[in-house]
Amino acid sequence: MRKLFFSDSSCKETKVHTVNPQSWLKVERGKLAKFNAYSPSSIESLIKVSEPPILPLFKPVDYVKVLAHVHEELETCSPDERSNLHLIQYQVFKGLGEAKLSQRSLRSAWEKASTIHEKLIFGAWLKYEKQGEEPICDLLSSCIKCSQEFQLLEFVSQISFKAVERKNSCNSNGPENSSLVVYFRIREEKIACDRQKIAALSTPLHTMLNGGFMESQLEVVDMSFNGISPLGMRAISKFSLTGKLPELSPEIIFEILVFANKFCCKSLKEACDRKLASFVLSRQDAVEFMECALELGCSVLAASCLQVFLNELPVCLTDDRVVRIFSDANEQQRSIMVSHSSFALYCLLSEVSMNTNPTSEVTKCFLEKLVESASNNQQKQIAFHWFGCVMLLRKEYYEAERLFNAAFASGHVYSVAGLARVASLRGNKHLSHKKLSSVLYTYAPLGWMYEERSLYAGDESKWEDLNKATELDPTLLYPYMFRSASLMRKQSVEAALMEINRVLGFKLALECLELRFCFYLALEDYRAALCDIQTILTISPEHRMFEGRVAAKKLRLLVLEHVEKWSIADCWMQLYDRWSSVDDIGSLSVIYQMLEMDAAKGLLFFRQSLLLLRLNCPEAAMRSLQLARQHAASDHERLVYEGWILYDTGHCEEGLRKAEESISIQRSFEAFFLKAYALADSNIDPSTSSTVVSLLEDALKCPSDRLRKGQALNNLGSVYVDCEKLDLAAECYASALKIRHTRAHQGLARVHFLRGNRSAAYEEMTKLIEKARNNASAYEKRSEYCDRELTRADLEMVTKLDPLRVYPYRYRAAVLMDKHKEQEAIRELTRAIAFKADLHLLHLRAAFHEHIGDITSALRDCRAALSMDPNHQEMLELHNRFHSQEP
Repeated sequence: MRKLFFSDSSCKETKVHTVNPQSWLKVERGKLAKFNAYSPSSIESLIKVSEPPILPLFKPVDYVKVLAHVHEELETCSPDERSNLHLIQYQVFKGLGEAKLSQRSLRSAWEKASTIHEKLIFGAWLKYEKQGEEPICDLLSSCIKCSQEFQLLEFVSQISFKAVERKNSCNSNGPENSSLVVYFRIREEKIACDRQKIAALSTPLHTMLNGGFMESQLEVVDMSFNGISPLGMRAISKFSLTGKLPELSPEIIFEILVFANKFCCKSLKEACDRKLASFVLSRQDAVEFMECALELGCSVLAASCLQVFLNELPVCLTDDRVVRIFSDANEQQRSIMVSHSSFALYCLLSEVSMNTNPTSEVTKCFLEKLVESASNNQQKQIAFHWFGCVMLLRKEYYEAERLFNAAFASGHVYSVAGLARVASLRGNKHLSHKKLSSVLYTYAPLGWMYEERSLYAGDESKWEDLNKATELDPTLLYPYMFRSASLMRKQSVEAALMEINRVLGFKLALECLELRFCFYLALEDYRAALCDIQTILTISPEHRMFEGRVAAKKLRLLVLEHVEKWSIADCWMQLYDRWSSVDDIGSLSVIYQMLEMDAAKGLLFFRQSLLLLRLNCPEAAMRSLQLARQHAASDHERLVYEGWILYDTGHCEEGLRKAEESISIQRSFEAFFLKAYALADSNIDPSTSSTVVSLLEDALKCPSDRLRKGQALNNLGSVYVDCEKLDLAAECYASALKIRHTRAHQGLARVHFLRGNRSAAYEEMTKLIEKARNNASAYEKRSEYCDRELTRADLEMVTKLDPLRVYPYRYRAAVLMDKHKEQEAIRELTRAIAFKADLHLLHLRAAFHEHIGDITSALRDCRAALSMDPNHQEMLELHNRFHSQEP
């Protein structure tokens, strides 16, 4: 979920009420007093850290247990329960911050949908989650699997076909075979009908025309006061004979529908329902028809209207008429509209509305419906907690407390953070501290528990809790930010920067960049401040800083006045320096500056996308690729960027075709490089290696700059290594290093190792570590080329630099198992699993559990891992083995 939830402004321990960054920047460069001349209160006015938000996310204490339980239920449940189970999976992964896994679960919910309503809801949800891909739908249209989510479903004709077949089989006789005719008079007209065919439409009509009522004796029955027109009655007569409605206007169909509803003509009502559904083409149509659908119980028409609304998310929620339909629907109307999928519908609507405006009345209404729709404990945990978060933001504290209590009572322990925040807002921090302490004593402690408790602790205890929070969950941002801000206020500048750089080394978080920007302002290091704010604007072009009060673009302009202007030649030199030192943030900043002055924007946006991918910012990377496509200087260049867009969205073969089309227009470095990359990824046949080599060689013959040629040489070296052509590989890596492609040290180290020279490999990786700004991966790779003690030291450094890398945990656990320290090995893996949902960690822990005879825990880990990848062959084999041994 997008980061729109902030803690309440009245509950900020480090809040500063006036922020005036202009005062730090308004004089000429060099005329501000030095940092150590500022008073602590002056520094305080610029540097602040807000309390961590209470996130509207499903965060079970033991997510592995929940995922395992969901997978177990999926193995045995009926088809109509699967989508809701995948929805729970989706919410778990969302709470863990695992975007790819949550997307996979959402897709599974869509694929396993057992009703048309589920198909509509989860298809719309996928489309909403992929809003960034909508501008490139023309590229994705060639992929049927992908384009289905963006198209309206043609379900009306499918349902209608089955109904017609049923009708035709029941009505084979025509009017010429009728023994009796009845006339229905409507004002001045008489419509002749087959009495038995009309009577067969429903029990009430049969009773009226053939039973003890007066009409059974009449040849002419007056229908003038039943709201039906002559045209409508003739259509009903025809339907009674053929089972089909003629082509009529929506108004006449509606007349017939009212007649069918009044006289309980089920088949006629179904036909009208389907026919009206085909008229729903716009939001206006959907608004007008939905009222009729809900009033008369027309489920197909309601589904057709619903599809139009959901297809226009989030825009349709700005239409009061649409909002009113969703917020006023009672239980019976919801059943008509979405059958048994109310929870999924309001889950989607609530998420969209919270992302748009979490404190609005619309959000509140949808969450009320979500609570009403929740039918099991997990659904209640999600609904109550989300609603509690919104009430907290709205400052409706009593209601927030009630909802958080309900979520906590349902088993959502994370909601205690909301309860503690409410107690603190009422001035009872002691109660807040007590609530968190109780949770820490009752459950296996997690990082967020210590983080939350730190908010209500004294200075010394606060630091202890924050350090413990980082130890248990190094991905939490607040502890780093608080510690670094505190150190900065004490004028421990080096320590403050080291602390904030710790987290920025593995997690490029905007709030951390923003804080470091403030540090650099305080230090008058305007070049470094400019670097951070330009990186912020690269990731989020419309970002606003200081809790939304100041546009980042405005701050950049203010800082820019205090730095020396660079020419385009200066920028290229700076880019080479940063690229070769593997300073990705610095490289992003330089490119941002170049985009304001250089005409070749397509290429620059493309480079930007490569860096953003490396920094794990996929959405921003895709935006940059789209901008590269828009600013391409030629057709062949545009085709290359389109190819990368397709490749990065999982459509490798389509990307390959774009590369070939580009080459057919003009041979270029980037086209050959893309083709080589896509071919290597799409084909595991070893014989393709020679083709990839040839393509990379063709690329190197084309004009390009050293940055990209270094990458091509590095890739070519890797292919040669795979083909066991070590001399050629070494030449490629050496050539790459001559043009300052620093990462080639890693390839050359591999060559040394394969030649049996471990010490040379170690030295080569040491060179990379010395040159690279971000070198966690270098330490990890170097660990393979040294003895056990040095390996352990390198891997400890990896965990310190990037705690999200899983290999060090696996290695340490394996070493402990070798020493027969089974429980310690399991604890090492458990430590990482607590904050990192990783299949390989679970796989290894499952094997360890099997080794000590704990089959139940082994099976639990297998099932949780299969929730992450249901088709993982090794996990499937383990699961089957453990399942057969389960007591």
